[in-house]
Amino acid sequence: MTNNTGISPNPQKNKRKREAGEQVSDTLLRRALIWPALIYMIIVTQVPLLFTLRFAFERWNMNRPDRRGFIGIENFVDVITDNDFWTIIGNTAALTGMVVLITFILGLAFALLLNRNFLGRGIVRTLLITPFLIMPTVSAIVWKNVLLDPSFGFLSRLVESLGFGTPDFLGDFPMLSVIVIVVWQWTPFMMLILLAGLQSLSHDQLEAAQIDGANPFHLLRYVVIPHLRRYIEIAVLMETLFILSVFGVIFITTSGGPGIQTTNLSYAIYDEAFSSRDIGDASTMGIYAIILANIVVTLFVQVLRRGSEEGVTA
Repeated sequence: MTNNTGISPNPQKNKRKREAGEQVSDTLLRRALIWPALIYMIIVTQVPLLFTLRFAFERWNMNRPDRRGFIGIENFVDVITDNDFWTIIGNTAALTGMVVLITFILGLAFALLLNRNFLGRGIVRTLLITPFLIMPTVSAIVWKNVLLDPSFGFLSRLVESLGFGTPDFLGDFPMLSVIVIVVWQWTPFMMLILLAGLQSLSHDQLEAAQIDGANPFHLLRYVVIPHLRRYIEIAVLMETLFILSVFGVIFITTSGGPGIQTTNLSYAIYDEAFSSRDIGDASTMGIYAIILANIVVTLFVQVLRRGSEEGVTA
């Protein structure tokens, strides 16, 4: 209701209406700014996923394009009943588990080292980070041709000079060789995350534990590791997802062999699509890879949530 002059008798009400309108406009503007990024993410992630899902239900071998057609879940049954598929799953699990375990141990040791003050710490830190900055294919070529080559590789010549013969690392120990290369590349990743956690640890807490008589082992077990728990969980989760999709190292060094001894799920998908040219089976393996990755993520999220609940309860 207004007076004879046409001015509202309640200016506070008008002010609240203007503020509410401005808040709505700001909210709409913020949401509108998100849409381009959201649309881009949908295009680059969900659209390929939908095509992969579609191809998984088709018989499509590019060597016989005339036989392409819808076959339902036949590809899923064929892939999961193939003994080689379970060997590949085992290779993937073994490669991922060993790499994550070894990189955690080495990453923690290097993080503890770099958390101390010593002469040349900057140079050492740079040298330890360098492997993570090298492209996977480049590091695989270096390892294959410069270090592990049975004819003129440095490590092969070193072992030969010690009287143990001339080893063919990639031929005799293919999975171990792949694990060593991937560990060398990913240890800096684990080290950096754990080092960030160590640098957030209060020195007063360490000094108090030392005054109470704690030795280095007790400090590590009862002070450092509990403090790093959240950092460890995040690092292990992220690295596990990356290692599950390792491809370049295997492609350059062993090509999945001998046989399928070093074939993981990522390389099997590539081999099925570009060697066998079977798009249907390759897409089906891709769906199984997505399921496996989601299982891993779900398990880790439950661990993180349980840890948070325990922390709140404590």
